[in-house]
Amino acid sequence: MNDELLKLSNQISDILKKLNHTVAVSESSAGGLISAHLLAIPGASAYFIGSAVLYTRKASEAFINVTDEDLTGIRSATQEYALFNARRVKEMLGTTWGIAETGASGPTGNRYGDPAGHSAIAISGLVEESVTISTNNSDRELNMIEFTKKTFEEFISVISD
Repeated sequence: MNDELLKLSNQISDILKKLNHTVAVSESSAGGLISAHLLAIPGASAYFIGSAVLYTRKASEAFINVTDEDLTGIRSATQEYALFNARRVKEMLGTTWGIAETGASGPTGNRYGDPAGHSAIAISGLVEESVTISTNNSDRELNMIEFTKKTFEEFISVISD
């Protein structure tokens, strides 16, 4: 576990417990780090309902019932796609908040032309927000950590308002 990510996870835990809110996660290029760090906090069952690492289209079809029609005109690793996934996981698990991350962790870019270090992150709930980041780095592990960090920072910003 990453100490900086655990610190952010603790902040999220405190806020969600105080608000009595719940969260579900859809992640891809973060590889499960978002969920793992949220679950590493004692008492996570009070707010963490579930998650899926949707690394392939097949996984998206199986775990969140994505169809071709759902994604007409939407490309993976974009804010629009991340927002779709955040909304869908929130809806399917009946949570207050849905978080989604999708991108290219590296060492190369993805098949859509995005470079390594590209990630789209979205939050769906009482408000919605999405952002695209670029680390300008091809280090897979470092990118996964940065994607998770940015996801947590965005989520804290949204739920703290």
